Amino acid sequence: MNKILIVEASDSDRRLMSGLLVKSGYEPIAVESMEAAKEEVAKLPPGAVVVTAMKFAHGTAQELVNWQKREGYKFPVIAIVDNLNPLEIADVMKGWGAVDIIQRPAIDKQLVETVGRYARPEKVVLTLTDDLIPRQSESFRRIEKSIRTIAATNANAIIFGECGTGKEQIAKQIYLHSSRAQKPCTVIEAGGAALVGQHDPTTLRSEIYNRMEGYFKKADGGTIIIKNVQLLSFDKQSVLLHILENEHPDVRVICTAEPELLKMVSGKRFRPNLFYILRQVDIPVPPLREVTEDIESLSDYFLTLYANKTEQDRKRLDVSAIKALKLHQWPGNVRELKDVILFAAFHTSDNVITQPTPRHIGRRNAHNTNPSIAPIIPATQRRPFFMRLRLEMDALPRLFDMLLFVFIVRHFFYASIDYRSFACSLTRPRADAKKGCSPFGLKIRAVGLEIFQSKGKRIALLRTFSITSKQTS
Repeated sequence: MNKILIVEASDSDRRLMSGLLVKSGYEPIAVESMEAAKEEVAKLPPGAVVVTAMKFAHGTAQELVNWQKREGYKFPVIAIVDNLNPLEIADVMKGWGAVDIIQRPAIDKQLVETVGRYARPEKVVLTLTDDLIPRQSESFRRIEKSIRTIAATNANAIIFGECGTGKEQIAKQIYLHSSRAQKPCTVIEAGGAALVGQHDPTTLRSEIYNRMEGYFKKADGGTIIIKNVQLLSFDKQSVLLHILENEHPDVRVICTAEPELLKMVSGKRFRPNLFYILRQVDIPVPPLREVTEDIESLSDYFLTLYANKTEQDRKRLDVSAIKALKLHQWPGNVRELKDVILFAAFHTSDNVITQPTPRHIGRRNAHNTNPSIAPIIPATQRRPFFMRLRLEMDALPRLFDMLLFVFIVRHFFYASIDYRSFACSLTRPRADAKKGCSPFGLKIRAVGLEIFQSKGKRIALLRTFSITSKQTS
């Protein structure tokens, strides 16, 4: 909800403007003096707008604009003028002053529209909790069962999965359901600043060792979660292995890792002995593209969060939007889906998020006024035709096209049929067939293939299905 600062000496006009802005979903702040205006400007959040009279208690609009410039504030200022005096308007708008004006007699007609041109919506950030997001797939049910099973033990664990699949939430659920939940939980990013330091292998003490030992002491009796453990350098692996093997801390270690960790172990880039100490049990998390049945429930969850955060009515996805989401490959997995849903909800004025037409999938269309998720799904990551068949409602007509094409090509290649007469018999009445066809007359376009004859050679190109012919001129 954008904040709008009103600087106006008239009580009645302040009440009028506040009422209009509240009805339009804004949060007005009304003051009557220069000092009060300065105090409120200093507290305004990004996206706010200042609406000010030309003159008010102890100041003018021009003085307020000049003060904003000196202090480095860049909130757009809309001036309220009593009449359209060109000199007065030029004075308040000169030198990047007021961005627009409102005539006082037309406040009720111009205020909301003018403010709407300059108010910038505040950025909405959805922060996910440690709770698991409800999902429908059988794979996720197995993960929930594994969490309960592993939590009942003290075994170290590695959660395998691609970036953005929710590995950290799974690791925290193991901690929360375990007997160590009353003890501390420390989260460390393996490639982050927490483990930055120098290591001298000739001495037992080093900066990395001191840091890592400190984390284990802090989490005594509890759990350490190491995110992206595959990013540990060889020196850090040695320090971690030394602590686990020689000091035997009373700490459970849960790691998250991308699948490449297994290749690193086989390629001797990750110490095998450390790997097997950390991976006493593991949980594989499938990428989102393999559990597309979860997309709808995940999207509904994010839309509910967005509605609660913005205090708006909950938006929903229509069938075309859900189908478009299922066609995407999701290299960023659940994290990418969250960003896509947030982007679509933010830019959709209606309560329904839709997908206009299939051709819009995968490219940003600046002239597309129909809000949709289409602009954010790259066409290069759509699934191939044969993978899309099971999702498309028009699969049967396409299958018919394919069968018809096989029939035509079979006769075209293997039967003794004159190409030109064959083309004419397919595309024109029999009486017209005697007139003959051009050597370029036959074009058989099928799902994925175009065949035509040119100077005795058959040429194949990628096209869609149709049969056409031309008369010789």
